[in-house]
Amino acid sequence: MASAIIHICVAKKINEKLKRDEHVFFLGAIAPDISKLIGETKEKSHFLTTTKRNVPNILEFMKKYKNDLNHDFELGYFIHLYTDKLWFDGFIDRYILGDSIRLLDGTKVPMSEEEAYYFVYNDYTNLNIQLLDEYQLDLSLFYLPVCYSDTKIDEIPVDKLQILVDKMSLIIKNSTQNVSYMFDMSTVKQFIEEASEIIYKKLIEFHII
Repeated sequence: MASAIIHICVAKKINEKLKRDEHVFFLGAIAPDISKLIGETKEKSHFLTTTKRNVPNILEFMKKYKNDLNHDFELGYFIHLYTDKLWFDGFIDRYILGDSIRLLDGTKVPMSEEEAYYFVYNDYTNLNIQLLDEYQLDLSLFYLPVCYSDTKIDEIPVDKLQILVDKMSLIIKNSTQNVSYMFDMSTVKQFIEEASEIIYKKLIEFHII
């Protein structure tokens, strides 16, 4: 899945046009990832009902919550799912090639998918600081108590979102700027820019905005 910082960057780009409540909007944009922190699988929180693993079923989400997407938290949640759809349905396939990974210089290295994600998360950690600066993200979300519970989304335990926020503050604190292996700032920035445009157009297409 895309990192939480990437999710927030996509949400911020979209919110430059929507002007939603940034705090609630961003909280929704990271909310689905609470599942892995409380020992649950992603199937429920990410609507993984499609045959392709890790790709959220956007239509299933829309069937249940389309009428609630005028709320900032729910819209942020939708943007998270669509960002993951774009991440897994095309982007990450350029780097994880079944039984190998493609490095920045184009070299292919034999490796299992499970091993490959070590390098994915390493690159996330190394890019966080650059993304925070590039997109001028407001970090107050990660250092304020979560006081939000007004949502109809029942795929996650909203009362446990503080766990996710606390985890994110720790990740940001421990971020470094070391070597990246699979994708660099320009690659991730291109994904963020393209994803935000695609999702914004989908919001119009689905008559959400």
